[in-house]
Amino acid sequence: MSVFVDTNVLVYARDPDHAQKQEQALAWMGHLWASGEGRISAQVLNEYYVTVTRRLTPGLSHREARADIEDLLAWDPQPVDTHLIQQAFEITDSARLSHWDSLIVASARRAGCEYLLTEDLNDGQLIGGVRVISPFTAEPGTL
Repeated sequence: MSVFVDTNVLVYARDPDHAQKQEQALAWMGHLWASGEGRISAQVLNEYYVTVTRRLTPGLSHREARADIEDLLAWDPQPVDTHLIQQAFEITDSARLSHWDSLIVASARRAGCEYLLTEDLNDGQLIGGVRVISPFTAEPGTL
């Protein structure tokens, strides 16, 4: 079983301003590292970098953000290519999601993930064969 991790989970793991969400995000990240079940995409890595270096207060240094991303390369990031974009268009049409959310779902599907860990979509929703799980209502290891 693989779990695709959306950008918001990675960001909360580094955001001390949201202590409760940080704690839960760190628990999920620890579980996914230990189990080897975590997956991401190039889109997630890029969004993470911009968010933690420009939007967090205090933000991470470029060196810290780069180190995080280099670690996450072990999670087999899915590339954003023309085929993935076409899949995202189909998901946008069928599920009425934003293009960015559709790219995340398409990436999760391409990575063979059963679950998408995010707070941005409806918890429990099934989209294109991928089940949305809120990291703040589900406990790590219960899937």
